[in-house]
Amino acid sequence: MIRNVTVYCASSRKLADVYQEAATSLGRAIALRGWGLIYGGDRAGLMGLVADGASAAGGNVVGIIPKRMMKPGVANERCNELVPARDMRHRKEMLEERGDALLALPGGLGTLEEFFEVVVGRQFGFHCKPIVLLNIAGYFTPLLAMVEHGIEHQFIKAECRELFFVAETVEQAIGYLSGCDAK
Repeated sequence: MIRNVTVYCASSRKLADVYQEAATSLGRAIALRGWGLIYGGDRAGLMGLVADGASAAGGNVVGIIPKRMMKPGVANERCNELVPARDMRHRKEMLEERGDALLALPGGLGTLEEFFEVVVGRQFGFHCKPIVLLNIAGYFTPLLAMVEHGIEHQFIKAECRELFFVAETVEQAIGYLSGCDAK
C-alpha cells in the first residue's frame, strides 16, 4: 500500500517551463491521490515546485535535508515536517526508507545517483518498492539508450528493464502507482 511517494528531482532554478509545470502537477497529483510527499527539503527548482504543488492541494509534505543545508533560503520551512539528516548519504537512506514508492523527475547528478541507487537496491532485493522514471520531454531518453547499450553489451541483465517503470507524463506515473497501490 502506498502512503508516501518519494520524489527525486533537481534544485536548479533555470529550467524550462515544461519541467516546472510537470513538478507542480506531480506534487498536486500525489496529494490529490491522498499520498504524502517525501522529498529533499529544498525550496529551489523542481524540489520547491513539487512541494508547492502538493501543499496547495492539501498534501502532507516531508522534506529531508542535510543539517548543513538547513538555512533560510534553502530549507523549505513550509514543509509539514522538515527532517535534518547527518549528511547526503543519511538523507538518501531516509528518503528511500520513508517512501512506499520512489519516483525520479528530471534532475542532475544527484538525481541520477539517487535513481540508480534505488534501482540497484531493488535489483539486489533490499526493497521491492515501485520505481518510476518520469521522462518529461524525453529528458531521460539518452539514459534509457545507455541502459539498452549496457544490455546489448551484457553489462546489464535484460530483466533489469523490469526494475522500474518509464512514464512520459504525470498522469501515466500516477496511473502506474495507483495500480501498484491496488495490489
